[in-house]
Amino acid sequence: MSKQLFELMRMEQLENEFPTKKDIQTTSSYMVAKVLENGEHNPVELFAQAVRVNEALTVITDKLKQSLPKENFEAFGLKGVYAEGGDILNLTDDQIYSNLSEQLKERGELLKLAYKSKKEIYDSEGVEVPKVSSYPRKGSLRVSF
Repeated sequence: MSKQLFELMRMEQLENEFPTKKDIQTTSSYMVAKVLENGEHNPVELFAQAVRVNEALTVITDKLKQSLPKENFEAFGLKGVYAEGGDILNLTDDQIYSNLSEQLKERGELLKLAYKSKKEIYDSEGVEVPKVSSYPRKGSLRVSF
């Protein structure tokens, strides 16, 4: 009995010692800032290794998640709450919705054409298609193995 109580108390103590998500984020940010500030390591190489480790952890996490029972849990300072998926309406079953959706796609293509064209463009009803404004897309870095 005392051995089980000791183990239970030890588990409770360990759970209180695990860093929070915020602690992990803060510590990780500080660590990266110090390594980059030091200047002894190539940031590109460090990034490449971080991507590899992240890929490995993603696979491990996904496989372990698939093996879990579909129930709530608490372990090592984490709480998992299982939620059943709901129904998604198939809106395309409605003919009016499908027609409107198709019209929106066609209008979008017409607006793209008008934007790129140096001349005025008119729709099927003879109304001039306006040249809509644009905004910059956020840049990204694609990484592949």
